[in-house]
Amino acid sequence: MASGMNSQVHPGPWRAAGRRLRRSRLAMAALVFLALLVAACALGPLLSPYGPNDQDLALKATAPSAAHWFGTDPLGRDLATRVLHGGRISLLVGAVATLVATLIGVGYGLLAGLSSRGVDAFLMRVVDILYAFPFVTFVIILVVVFGRELWLIFAAIGAVEWLTMARVVRGQVLALRDLEFVTASRASGARLPHLLLRHLLPNVLGPVVVYASLTVPGVMLLEATLSFLGLGIQPPDASWGVLIREGADAMETHPWLLAGPGLFFSVTLLALNLLGDALRDALDPKSAAA
Repeated sequence: MASGMNSQVHPGPWRAAGRRLRRSRLAMAALVFLALLVAACALGPLLSPYGPNDQDLALKATAPSAAHWFGTDPLGRDLATRVLHGGRISLLVGAVATLVATLIGVGYGLLAGLSSRGVDAFLMRVVDILYAFPFVTFVIILVVVFGRELWLIFAAIGAVEWLTMARVVRGQVLALRDLEFVTASRASGARLPHLLLRHLLPNVLGPVVVYASLTVPGVMLLEATLSFLGLGIQPPDASWGVLIREGADAMETHPWLLAGPGLFFSVTLLALNLLGDALRDALDPKSAAA
């Protein structure tokens, strides 16, 4: 009976973090918005009477109306459909590139943190060198060598964003590896896979989740920057970055071309950042103690 009462009074750290997250109205609003956005981007183009690349040259660039909620572009394409279709690509880039960066960064950070001092120093100098390499130059090299393919966006962004993740994980491992429970496990003859799965990964998972959630908007912003520079998604495909570039070119004469994709992109980044901040607060041990 007493143990059952204690389990209710002292919930696990993940359950307690979930409770704190649910108490944040901003986080819940951001989560609902993102869920609705994903559903709209997934289903919207299928339900629209217009295709994302269907042209009606007689319309040209027309202002928003009942038939075309966000207006049309100079080729007569329905902008609302293109914004929802472009959201698929932008959200996909954000999710996949963040996953790639997380997997590489966690593996590299664990390797560095568990290695000897000399190997650790060498691995982190490699990270410092990569940090100093200009990102746009790296993308241009990839585009020249491999061509402008969607998977290059994942590779290029993931190949840069993992650097900070590696530093975060390495710092957590360095703080954990000399603690008593890890030392005792090593003394008992535990092998490296056991140490990783039983002791290290569960303790670094919180910071990894928080940083990954904050990486998604940064990745989407990088993709938009590349597309704005003409190095990202190529026509006739369109991401939010491509649509913002097209809207910026015609901003003075057709402002609605920039307003639709710009609003969707800005609100999505805001929601992702709010959710990331709420996750950080929910998983913060100091918040748990308070």
